[in-house]
Amino acid sequence: MEIQTAAKLKEVLTLMEAGRPEEAQKIIAPLFEYDLACEELIYTNRCCVYWIESNRRLKSFEDPYEKGENLLSEWKSYKDFISREEKTFEPANYAVQKGFFSNALKDFEKLFDGKNTFQRAEALKNAGICTKELGDYEKARELIKKSTSIYPESASAIAELADCYCLCGNERIGKLLFREAFFINPEAIDLEFLESELIKYLIKTCREKGYSGRQLRYWIPIYGILNGILTVKRDLTSQEVAKLMNNVFAMESEYKDPCCDSKILVPKLLNHYFWLLDHYMKHGDNRAKVSEILLKVKILDSSIYELYTR
Repeated sequence: MEIQTAAKLKEVLTLMEAGRPEEAQKIIAPLFEYDLACEELIYTNRCCVYWIESNRRLKSFEDPYEKGENLLSEWKSYKDFISREEKTFEPANYAVQKGFFSNALKDFEKLFDGKNTFQRAEALKNAGICTKELGDYEKARELIKKSTSIYPESASAIAELADCYCLCGNERIGKLLFREAFFINPEAIDLEFLESELIKYLIKTCREKGYSGRQLRYWIPIYGILNGILTVKRDLTSQEVAKLMNNVFAMESEYKDPCCDSKILVPKLLNHYFWLLDHYMKHGDNRAKVSEILLKVKILDSSIYELYTR
């Protein structure tokens, strides 16, 4: 890389970190006259051009909430784009990440005072994700806690909160919340923005087992239990136990139907069995019920039974 190119590239990266890709691209373009084969320059230019095109797509959304909903999708598209590059330039990746999420955070903050409580909760959660991507895990945790205080049953927000607790060094609460989130609604959880080593390990484990898509999310809590990771549990209320048992009965009836979606139903049912086992094991007078549920696990999936009881 020529000295002139290196100096200008630093200026480009500073503008990108500030969330100003259009200005950065204006500096990049003339540099190719002097250093056409510079790989760092080529990579940075591709990142910059993609980001500019992304901004153009986002400008088509007039509603702030609708724009916000598409912001994080644009980041996923960008990550998919750079994953196809043979060679990367990490300073450019860092600059785009910092600039993109700084801009996105400003957009989500505009929705904090909205009258629509659902949109406000989503904005707080998404602002938390942006703040987490910018490296401030404690602030991210507080933003997402505000989101869960509005909608306590949001699996997506609970999973993000769990991630923040793990990143802040409190894995005990993180494990408890992850287990809660994946029980409430695995499909609502966006795995793309989860960063803690704990959850990344479980995602990797399930992918290595051959699971993907919807199915992957349902198996994460199963292997979280089997691998001794999602081990923090809480007491269940009598109403929650009754609901668990009703759900189990309904799923067992559904499983008898040859047309059922067994790829989803099996891990979902296993997860319910595990929650009931935890509850009954905590009360030593329920040995018969523990034996009954263990038998159901064995019949449903003998390999999981062997791993659970080893």
